[in-house]
Amino acid sequence: MEGTKPVNKKLAVALSGGAVLALALTGCGGSDDNEKLNSWAKDVCEGVQPQAKKIEAANAAIQKETADNSTPAEVQKTDAKAFQDMSDAYKAMGATVQKAGAPDVEDGEKKQKDAVTELNGLSTSYASLRKQVEDLDTKDQAKFADGLKDIATELNKLSKSGNDALKTLEEGEVGQAMGKQESCKAASVTPSSTSG
Repeated sequence: MEGTKPVNKKLAVALSGGAVLALALTGCGGSDDNEKLNSWAKDVCEGVQPQAKKIEAANAAIQKETADNSTPAEVQKTDAKAFQDMSDAYKAMGATVQKAGAPDVEDGEKKQKDAVTELNGLSTSYASLRKQVEDLDTKDQAKFADGLKDIATELNKLSKSGNDALKTLEEGEVGQAMGKQESCKAASVTPSSTSG
């Protein structure tokens, strides 16, 4: 079964980039007395943290499947579920940011809207990857490996392009307010565990 292993490794590596993206929604410490903004940050962090964990678990599942001597059918099943979980998680993050409203900062409304659009876009992209994985031919090892290669390429693009609006949302005061939330601190610890 060596055919799919190196490719699925690539998939796992590309995916770990995606996990970092999810955790981009976690600010770094700072001090600020903007009560409204702190309340906003708390809502967002509490809504995002379980989703970040879901994305991390999906990553772990794909990496585990990579490490095992898995058949194409097993890889397909795991990857499809992981992509669906990621799609759901990004959609939920988008809903969280939407529900929280605009942060109380300059251009807050635009930043919020851009972040929601981006998160929903990521959700759609991962749903599309799930469909691509499900459509792969698991009976033909070489074809399956080629299909996975294409998916890994897509993932790579996703992990590189996906977090501009989130970074913008978190600049300055918003990042400081998020950095003070326990739930954001808890979520931001995770990226290091995906390198392996």
